[in-house]
Amino acid sequence: MRSTRLLAGAVALAVLLPAVGAAAPMKAPPKKPPMQVPARYPDSVTHGSVVVHGKTIHYTARAGTITLHDQANRPTARIFYVAYTKDGVQPTARPVTFFYNGGPGSSTMWLHMGSFGPVRVISGSGTLTGPPPYRIVPNGYTLLDKTDEVFIDMPDSGFGRIIGAGKPKMFFGVDQDASAFAQFVQNYISKFGRWNSPKYLFGESYGTTRDAALAADLQEDGVGLNGVVFQSSILNFNLDWSVNFGYVPAAVGGGDWGFVLYLPTEAATAWYHRAVPNRPAHLRPFLARVQRFAMGPYLTALAQGDALSQAQRMAIANKLHEYTGLSLQYILNANLRIPYGRFENQLLRNSGKIVGRLDSRYETTTIDGNQASAPWDPTDAAIDDPFTAAVNQYLRETLKYNPPIPYRSSVYNIIAQNGGWDWKHHGMQPTNVAPDIAATMTNEPSMKVFVAMGYYDFATPYEAALYTFEHLGIPPSLQRNITYRYYRVGHMIYLNPQSLAHYQRDLDAWYSAP
Repeated sequence: MRSTRLLAGAVALAVLLPAVGAAAPMKAPPKKPPMQVPARYPDSVTHGSVVVHGKTIHYTARAGTITLHDQANRPTARIFYVAYTKDGVQPTARPVTFFYNGGPGSSTMWLHMGSFGPVRVISGSGTLTGPPPYRIVPNGYTLLDKTDEVFIDMPDSGFGRIIGAGKPKMFFGVDQDASAFAQFVQNYISKFGRWNSPKYLFGESYGTTRDAALAADLQEDGVGLNGVVFQSSILNFNLDWSVNFGYVPAAVGGGDWGFVLYLPTEAATAWYHRAVPNRPAHLRPFLARVQRFAMGPYLTALAQGDALSQAQRMAIANKLHEYTGLSLQYILNANLRIPYGRFENQLLRNSGKIVGRLDSRYETTTIDGNQASAPWDPTDAAIDDPFTAAVNQYLRETLKYNPPIPYRSSVYNIIAQNGGWDWKHHGMQPTNVAPDIAATMTNEPSMKVFVAMGYYDFATPYEAALYTFEHLGIPPSLQRNITYRYYRVGHMIYLNPQSLAHYQRDLDAWYSAP
């Protein structure tokens, strides 16, 4: 989910041999010592309380690791997690929800320190946060009145590490990752007696990809689920693979879905920044018009390709100008197709600013006003420092879990150094896990699904999520198990306190509904 910073190349070493004299037996170069993996740090158990809806909830917090094993029962990884369980209730009568972020490569500090845990860090909502110290406050928006919570960091992130017989390729891939999380969930519910508890999954971003694959894996292992939350979803990468992984294939030879499904987010962003001509007073009716245009005339026009008449081309270009605020000439020069990365840089170019990818409400000035695409994400500039500081302060000082190793907020560089992420799912690429959640819902027809979407999210545009869930091929009786909610925020819905309050109310109702 976060932007990456690549490491420089490796340093080459030369071996010097004797230049003269008799040949001597060659000595094998000394072996590099194996990477030192720290010994397991003991779990820390602390206690706290938080006020939710006027009632005080007392809870136990456990910060620690659970060890994964291979088929030969050799340890492969220690997964770091923090669990919050309400005091004074029977575990089997109490729901438990497993939370995780995405990336792939991100820890879960974002959901942990920003959304529904018992504390949260205060960061700027659509604005930069400023320097430390940052405020870590009790979180009245927590879901602890409805469910116990387990925040899980993906393998090798947070305070977790790959160990023993474990290798990066065993974890850094769609199917490998789902398998690791499935083992974690089963180990956790075995260790703490939660096999018969109502169980929920909660993923954000790539975590929603994990949601679908993990739900299918758990079902195959006999672990029933009561519900799954998909926040800022990406299930079918076919819809925007070419837009995210190379612009030219999207513009030349077809592949127009990304432009259609990103248009409503571009329009929402232009509306927010007051760049829309004759800006409508209300966002949602405006976006309803944009969605009808995107899935109707715009889709039909792009499907015609080079056969599109000049009159039709001008009509579509004028509508795109009306909805995005971009100049008519820019739209025509782009052949009616505006990649979101270029839109981020173009919308406020005359002001010398760029808008965010994760949340387009955020903006920063830019160094090179002539660049085609945004060089960084203004959202990162607003949230990286406060969340990183908060998770370290909170875990090490408040929860008393303070191992002598760094907390890895992400492992993007480690993934890159080990061959990258394996995007194949069941041997197929681009990744598409929509069939997984469709099959899981069909096999477990009482399972509920909650789909949360942000209007200002370019990372996982809301129209693409809606399109995917409305094309699962399941009967209407199962479609009715899906709850859709929209929020006036970007990828990380909890960054806006008003949206977080609405989100909590919506999830409270969802957890309580049969």
